[in-house]
Amino acid sequence: MSDILRELLRVSEKAANIARACRQQEALFQLLVQEKKDAEKNKKFAADFKTLADVLVQEVVKRNLENKFPGLGKKIFGEESNEFTNDLGEKITVELRSTEEETAELLSRVLDGNVPASEALAKVVHQDVDLSDPTLESLEIRVPQEILGIWVDPIDSTYQYIKGSPDVKSNQGVFPSGLQCVTILIGVYDIQTGVPLMGVINQPFVSQNLTTLRWTGQYYWGLSYMGTNIHSPQIALSKGTGGETQTENSDGELSRPLSAVISTSENETIKAALSRVCRGGVFPAAGAGYKSLCVVQGLVDIYIFSEDTTFKWDSCAAHAILRAMGGGIVDMKECLARNPEPGLDLPQLLYHMENKGASGVDLWANKGGLIAYRSRHRLDTFLSCLIQNLGPLKTQT
Repeated sequence: MSDILRELLRVSEKAANIARACRQQEALFQLLVQEKKDAEKNKKFAADFKTLADVLVQEVVKRNLENKFPGLGKKIFGEESNEFTNDLGEKITVELRSTEEETAELLSRVLDGNVPASEALAKVVHQDVDLSDPTLESLEIRVPQEILGIWVDPIDSTYQYIKGSPDVKSNQGVFPSGLQCVTILIGVYDIQTGVPLMGVINQPFVSQNLTTLRWTGQYYWGLSYMGTNIHSPQIALSKGTGGETQTENSDGELSRPLSAVISTSENETIKAALSRVCRGGVFPAAGAGYKSLCVVQGLVDIYIFSEDTTFKWDSCAAHAILRAMGGGIVDMKECLARNPEPGLDLPQLLYHMENKGASGVDLWANKGGLIAYRSRHRLDTFLSCLIQNLGPLKTQT
């Protein structure tokens, strides 16, 4: 329902405030970093990190949605455990308490008695956010609460959040790294079918005031349910290099070359094929959420990743937004194996079933890789060109 989507936007902005607050003070920020252990690690990275900001954001989303929509909090799933171990080896369950003072007291235990830092964090956690979106205010649609599940990635691209520079320059609008690659992802799906229904991507670090050094952000949303498709008005379908034009829909030559955003760790064979398919239009970037956002924004046609190190919490939010725009996110390996004809149904990612035989975070991995797109016409063209340029790879999956 639109009430839930409005609340998702509000809590995403609250989460962005927490992320900005935690990043603002270097002394505080150094206290918030803890290396992930064993099964929690994403195998793509040599060192993966969990921050208290991650945990706080996830708990804020759960508590706020549960308070407004009783029962929904139990159906919110995410990347982070809410157990945090302080320097004394004490395991503490991080959760929002009823009052700012009680939350500050709990956070003080996590932060080894750092009262000023704990009080500052508790203040922003309990601070209300006044957010209005005229497009959503006029939207009335009823989605049964009982069919909803929610995937949350509280701070996607944690490495860039911790280490990312604020001074990275974009390449044709795409940031290869830096704080701009950090996103907060909230995706809603149908627990019966696994189809994504609503999504919010909040980008906390979009522009920095060079005088105050404070950051402002932006959010994007989409809803796709029972024939209703609506999304953020700032996502113009003709924007950048990703929108369709009349020329592209004709049988003639495409008006422009294809473009793609990729992971810096992408397979070299895929990179080589993409360089032939997209020529100069291949952009490496950090963060699965950010790369999906580049497709949503129309900066590129495609986000492709061949590895199995993205997860349901990475893709659900963007998938819902892209569905609302007429696009989607498909299983890459299945697409290549099927060698689909234009117009045939494609293997869209689903969000309600675990991977059989997997354990830990791999239960929810996107095992076949993914391709995110917002124009089916451009996707068909891309797949056709990619299959021609990959050769035998499609049989190796």
